[in-house]
Amino acid sequence: MKSRKRLPQIQLSDFQRNALNAEIKEFYLIERGEEIGLIEQIQLLDFFEERMAPIIYNKALDDAKKWFAQMMDNMDSDYYSLYKNEP
Repeated sequence: MKSRKRLPQIQLSDFQRNALNAEIKEFYLIERGEEIGLIEQIQLLDFFEERMAPIIYNKALDDAKKWFAQMMDNMDSDYYSLYKNEP
């Protein structure tokens, strides 16, 4: 059996990183009433990207697999519903 290549780590674009940094800054200001500097924003984003992203990604894969399995079950029953009664 041929081995599969590992997918490269997901990378956020500069636009995505900047938007998320702005959201982190706004969150801290609204929720905690605190200003947060750029270095802290970057550190928080890096932490969440490293720790949470794989968990969320794997959960999304599991959800997609369940959805696909359900669609395949539906296709199987739809297939047999097309059968004609034989004399």
